[in-house]
Amino acid sequence: MSVAGVERIALDVHAHLAPVLRDRLASIAGVTWDDAAGALTIDGYTLAAKSVYRPEALVAWMDEQRVERAWISIPPPLYRLDLDLAAMRDWVHYANDGLDVMASRFPDRLSPLYHLPVTHPALAAEVATERARTSKARFAMPAGSQDHKTVLSDPDFAPLWSTLDQVRGFLFLHPCKGCDPRFEPFYLHNLLGSPMETALAAAHLAMSGVLERHPNMTVCLAHGGGAAAAIAGRLERGQVTGRPGADTGAEKPRISFRRFCVDCITHDAATLALAAARHGEDHVVFGSDWPFSMGLPEPHRQLADLDPKLRQRIFQHNAKALGLL
Repeated sequence: MSVAGVERIALDVHAHLAPVLRDRLASIAGVTWDDAAGALTIDGYTLAAKSVYRPEALVAWMDEQRVERAWISIPPPLYRLDLDLAAMRDWVHYANDGLDVMASRFPDRLSPLYHLPVTHPALAAEVATERARTSKARFAMPAGSQDHKTVLSDPDFAPLWSTLDQVRGFLFLHPCKGCDPRFEPFYLHNLLGSPMETALAAAHLAMSGVLERHPNMTVCLAHGGGAAAAIAGRLERGQVTGRPGADTGAEKPRISFRRFCVDCITHDAATLALAAARHGEDHVVFGSDWPFSMGLPEPHRQLADLDPKLRQRIFQHNAKALGLL
């Protein structure tokens, strides 16, 4: 049953599904499907959330919450950052073909955000180029990798940014788990580490001038941009005071950060207002992080204390104004 008397939500840019193509899994090393458990085990980790395998469950939730469309991406346990190039190519094609299959069941409701492998930038550019020829140029990618020392300002990513700019592509950046042992207590690898990983990606893209040089691509940061809004002024202060390496000639971070869009998952109205002030009220879009509990499973209740005008922008107007619909 849908929530009565609530605003419709035009687009959810942050929903996760995990594809299961049983006929192809036999050729994928390190990944198995357990029929009895109804779960994938990926490199030793079992993704137990049953709904993440069921597009019909996502659509049922969308009906209940009055969400009209959702863009689906694979969840972090499926990123598989340690794969070599050949294995990653096979895995990425499997994951993206699987997203196509899931979306095809509800073509008016679901669309894929095709996965790009952050640890193999040349392959990411190849996948983006190929998919943009035949599909909407919409992609999702991990925000970097502490384990692999992968940062988005690396020159190896230049072909990817050029491709996304040429095709006016959309890229959703989602953090993955860092390896800092200080984040292990209190679930801080997720609660604190993920927002910092997102802010780090934002800083690299802004201070290297990547965003400024590629104005036709849309980069969307997960979880309200993480800690990005809180650090923009400090980054800029580092530039104007001549901190070593901070001033690259790129535009100031408080300007560049307005080139990002962010989803609305902050779990605090004041924090979301800060993200809107930094990135622009017209650059905040709806995301649910479905089906995970750290998201917005009850968006109308969870965002009830938000300024009504900002909530209406997030729910209904901004996706269209940004050209996402």
